[in-house]
Amino acid sequence: MASKAHRAIRAKQTPSTITVYQAYSPEIADSALKAQTFVPPFSRERMTWIKPSFLWMAYRSGWATKSRQERVLAIAITREGFEWALRHSCLSHYTPDEDISQEEWQKKLRVSPVRVQWDPERDISMRSLSYRSIQIGLSGEAVGRYLDEWIVSVTDVTATMRQIDGYLKRGDVQAAKGCLPEETPFVLPEDLQEQLRMK
Repeated sequence: MASKAHRAIRAKQTPSTITVYQAYSPEIADSALKAQTFVPPFSRERMTWIKPSFLWMAYRSGWATKSRQERVLAIAITREGFEWALRHSCLSHYTPDEDISQEEWQKKLRVSPVRVQWDPERDISMRSLSYRSIQIGLSGEAVGRYLDEWIVSVTDVTATMRQIDGYLKRGDVQAAKGCLPEETPFVLPEDLQEQLRMK
């Protein structure tokens, strides 16, 4: 899979884990760091979105400055859990080239514990790029599996986010780029690539 494919998953990863990002309030972040999973005031009843792209998380949270997104967490999860989420997902938007009807897609969307959407990736200056990054929404059974089975570690990367933002404000783009995590293509089986409309 080309690293600049129109739809490709790029992530920090090890042979057994993939890192995803989430931004929360200090209260939720502190509790998660202590427990090494998400606990109250985090709610299991709400859909929660995970993002493998560090720069997309930076864009979404405004470099960890937006309200209730002041803390950015890097969550290492099992590769098996990540693939389970994708296999049990439904694309959040219907397109005419789907191999099912719009009515069938709507039924699948209602019952699926995972939603997937593809949004334009961002560069370090937050400009939209020509290829897309995956966002994964977990609900119901998927949230339970995420919290109780998949999470390997929770790390606070807020300081890194703000350090990069500081370098950019001073015009030191090279120093900012030097702080970015290395993200490489996450290769999926052919059938999953087709399900996610990556091919």
